[in-house]
Amino acid sequence: MFGDIPERVLEQMRRLEAIDARDRVDGTPRDKRLRQIPPETAKFLAIVASSTPQGNFVEIGTSAGYSSLYLGLACRERGVRLTTFEVLEEKAHMAQETFRLAGMDDIIKVIVGDAREYLSGLNGISFCFLDAEKEVYLECYELIVPKLVRGGLLVADNVISHAETLQSLVDRAMADRRVDAVVVPIGRGELLCRRILNGRE
Repeated sequence: MFGDIPERVLEQMRRLEAIDARDRVDGTPRDKRLRQIPPETAKFLAIVASSTPQGNFVEIGTSAGYSSLYLGLACRERGVRLTTFEVLEEKAHMAQETFRLAGMDDIIKVIVGDAREYLSGLNGISFCFLDAEKEVYLECYELIVPKLVRGGLLVADNVISHAETLQSLVDRAMADRRVDAVVVPIGRGELLCRRILNGRE
């Protein structure tokens, strides 16, 4: 998957990496920063996403579209589309331009709005990446898990870097009989949840 990434996609990845690195040191206000995942986490997401069952791909928290590009590679390989949600209109527009320049706007759909208002209408989720404001994680988790297909995955970012804030989410997942869950120490920490084949609601 990663040996033959089209050059126009690589260009956008490098561009966003440079902006994100600059944002972290130049005093850019928090809500203006891209705050995107590191490359190793993005590759991890693409690898695990490419091995999920058939179903819908969802991302909560687009920013400028860095993680979406990697997930888009998995989608293109599988012949499916990614729906990604971003509450900030400015960042959503940045993401749309990113996907256009990368030639991936045919497989990545950006919805400007709060994903919690849309998740009830989504079913058959095969993969979901959650990287939004931390206070909505637990609510999103409860909305997503019942929508996962059997064997589907939910990955939540920042569970190590924001361990105290997200401990309730981790505790919920670890005790949830509907999923198998583990914290993966890559990047800023990923909570990986897999819908159990014979899971109970």
